[in-house]
Amino acid sequence: MPSMSSSRSSDADRERLERLRRLASWLDSRWRIPGTRIPIGLDGIASLVPVVGDTATAAVSAYIVYEAVRFGLPRSLLARMVANVGLDWLVGSVPVLGTVFDVAFKANRRNVDLLHRHLEERVGRRDL
Repeated sequence: MPSMSSSRSSDADRERLERLRRLASWLDSRWRIPGTRIPIGLDGIASLVPVVGDTATAAVSAYIVYEAVRFGLPRSLLARMVANVGLDWLVGSVPVLGTVFDVAFKANRRNVDLLHRHLEERVGRRDL
């Protein structure tokens, strides 16, 4: 039977993960482009201002990676997450093409999905 402190810890971890999911949604897919089913978030909107907008959203994206570090993800997974943010920033900074890329790539959702899958696997291994 799990201890009270591990229960509180797992509740806190679930809350942190849910906060990161909401943040990724705001950044990548909060709204739909009018007249389409294409999701867009603050990252896609901010990329309309090349370099500056992408740098601002990359800083927020770095917070998701920071939280992944706090969750204890392996370096290889953290490297993938950093690469996702870096690619999003690099290509997203190109005028016009970058905005299209930002709308399609969804780096934050990818990173939160990587984090979530790893945590599920880690919990699954503990239950064995």
